[in-house]
Amino acid sequence: MTLSAAGPSRLDWLDAMRGIAALVVVFDHSSYTFMADSRSELMPYFNTSRYSIMVFFLVSGYIIPSSLERRGCVRTFWIGRIFRVYPLWAAVVATLLILDALSVAEIRDFGPQSATSVAVAHVTMLQELLGTPGLLIVLWTLSYEMSFYLLVVALFTVRLHRRSAVIAVGFAVLAAGSVAGGLVLPPSALSAHFGTGPVIVFVSIAMGVTVCCASAGPAVLRCFGSVLGGVLALALVSFNGTVPLWEGLVILAVMFLGTTVHRAENGHCTWRFAAGTAVTVTVCAVGSAYGWGDDDHFTRRGWIVAFLLAVLTFGAGLAVRGRRLPRVLTGLGTISYSAYLVHPVLLTVIDSTVGRRRHDSLALEAAFFTVLLPLCLLTYRYIEAPSQSWGRRLARRVRPS
Repeated sequence: MTLSAAGPSRLDWLDAMRGIAALVVVFDHSSYTFMADSRSELMPYFNTSRYSIMVFFLVSGYIIPSSLERRGCVRTFWIGRIFRVYPLWAAVVATLLILDALSVAEIRDFGPQSATSVAVAHVTMLQELLGTPGLLIVLWTLSYEMSFYLLVVALFTVRLHRRSAVIAVGFAVLAAGSVAGGLVLPPSALSAHFGTGPVIVFVSIAMGVTVCCASAGPAVLRCFGSVLGGVLALALVSFNGTVPLWEGLVILAVMFLGTTVHRAENGHCTWRFAAGTAVTVTVCAVGSAYGWGDDDHFTRRGWIVAFLLAVLTFGAGLAVRGRRLPRVLTGLGTISYSAYLVHPVLLTVIDSTVGRRRHDSLALEAAFFTVLLPLCLLTYRYIEAPSQSWGRRLARRVRPS
């Protein structure tokens, strides 16, 4: 993939969506350092963090299941995901640890958790659902992405993957029902009850069994591994998340809504059916946020506005698909994963050395983007692109004949 294709691609609009989301999430986190006053005024009315992640989740929902179904092979799907997600993740985490050792960056305190348990939790990429906060503030969303992968593989294996709309509505209704029923769980409820260490050990072993069995030859093993992964994902999102239960369920509903849009575009369901799904998910999500009220995570108004704008943004992108879009947006979409992972490291260095601004500075905010984006181009070119190429070559070699 290059940053400057000769003509519009049918997936350019998805890159544009990722580019917009990447810009917003970088602003959301960098505003803590450079524009704290403006941020404090904006957040009650528009939660930029929730806006960006909902756009990302809609895009993932559109792309990930279609990637698996196009391959038709769970083994090559996992290879593709591993080589897509882990190399840059590993490079960024290693860089952060080195900078912490050099005292130019500071990682968070994990309290009584051992370094081994923290490392294992992060390797599963489910750390946020294992009672272990991420080394980087953005890693929590990857835990929900990994849960989605597990669910998608499970549904594909048991041949229920075409039921995306029903699943999206189901999660949305469950979210609304949990709020209406006053169902409140403490953060990381399973970890609090059984202990963080035992949960990490169990889940890490289960993840290994899941990926190995789901990628195996015999159909019985594939089915066992895939279903185990799906059950694991549902249990962790429902009972061990750090966000409220309803929001975890809304996140899953949003990703399956993205899948439903893909189904409609490829003629697997009608656009009217997809529109009805979108309306149902939106109503349930907004109703859940309104019923839950304000808390430490967000204000009611800020979350609702962010969610509605995310859905409208995705809808606008869908409406212009196939048209030539600004290259700056599609280019930003190409390096969006780099931008997502690299910017917190750069901010951590700034916070640990220079410190945060007492007053807003738009010039410093712009300067941060000016430094960040070329750095992301480098990480994309020398880490992301080669690792994806290696993954594709390996997938071709191990693909069943």
